[in-house]
Amino acid sequence: MTKKKSEFGLIIKLLAGIAIGAAVGFMATENVMQVVMSIKHVLGQLIFYTVPLVIIAFIAPAITRLGENASRMLMTGVGIAYMSSVGAATMACLAGYAIIPHLSVPTSLEGLKELPEVLFQLNIPAVMSVMTALVTAIMLGIATLWTRAEVMNKLLGEMEKIMMQVVSRVVIPILPFFIATTFAGLAYEGSLTRQLPVFLKVIVLVLAGHFIWLAVLYTIAGIVSRRNPIEVLRHYPPAYLTAVGTMSSAATLPVALECASRSKVLSKDTVEFAVPLGATIHLCGSVLTETFFAMTISLMLYGHMPALGSMFLFIVLFGVFAIGAPGVPGGTVMASLGIVVGVLGFDPAGVALLLAIFALQDSFGTACNVTGDGAIALMLEGIFNKNGELSGQKV
Repeated sequence: MTKKKSEFGLIIKLLAGIAIGAAVGFMATENVMQVVMSIKHVLGQLIFYTVPLVIIAFIAPAITRLGENASRMLMTGVGIAYMSSVGAATMACLAGYAIIPHLSVPTSLEGLKELPEVLFQLNIPAVMSVMTALVTAIMLGIATLWTRAEVMNKLLGEMEKIMMQVVSRVVIPILPFFIATTFAGLAYEGSLTRQLPVFLKVIVLVLAGHFIWLAVLYTIAGIVSRRNPIEVLRHYPPAYLTAVGTMSSAATLPVALECASRSKVLSKDTVEFAVPLGATIHLCGSVLTETFFAMTISLMLYGHMPALGSMFLFIVLFGVFAIGAPGVPGGTVMASLGIVVGVLGFDPAGVALLLAIFALQDSFGTACNVTGDGAIALMLEGIFNKNGELSGQKV
């Protein structure tokens, strides 16, 4: 009962943050927005500082507990994440060829109101990048297994406990405020009233694609694990809303871990391994979105959609680039700019338009990414923990 109240309370706080932030943004003066943007900067710096530490603190000890299954589970998780991204992009590509020619695609973007500069900056650089943290966690965990280093094993366990307290006492409490400042900025610059309606048709189609792909993922997860996928999915609304507000899988990681850990069909070790891993390498929603948008922009600017062969190469490479993309706002599209230009032939105008449109729904693509991580965790649970042998098993 306490967990349900906590989960419901977090949802209320996140929704309140979105509503209050948007209201402030619509009514704020430039001076007020300077203060809001300053608060957003400081909160964002603090949140993103903790992310690499959370990844190391959760993944490394999870690997040591997984024992001999660790390397196999890692490779399987990466493979599933890649196939999910490629599958989502393929679905978007096929839908694009069938739907986009029949749409009245908008031909221009209205200018946005420029956000004021922050009054003050408190820069808190992360100790390492998200990808570096992921590799470090994997190396530490596997090397600890190889050497059977008992002291390091205990240290990793203590670090896990410490970072769990940081997450519950620092990160989660400030998230609603960070989300409020994010939506205040969107409202002030005009994204919520000017650009979004212009591309509403395209965005609605993409959102429908997100839910279809999540249904596919969780159906597959249920078949693979032979467990009820709804028992995982029903705990994810707080993570989904957090992702909508932060536009970042990395920033949503603490909430996603908390949501997945409430599921009765996922073990603690699988959750702490699969969810941080997925936040770093599983970007199905963002990949689906960018694929569909890229095809739309190609028709809009160049008079034709990319050839099937070009799209095939784009999708195969995009799946690889998505695994290495940073879990920060716009990370997917930034990581893929090389193939957008090299494979699809976009010029600077096309790249600028892609960045602008992608930013309008980046939050929903991220929410799809985060929610899909629960399906990957359930698949890994079914493959590697059929008999409930991992520690922390709740089945």
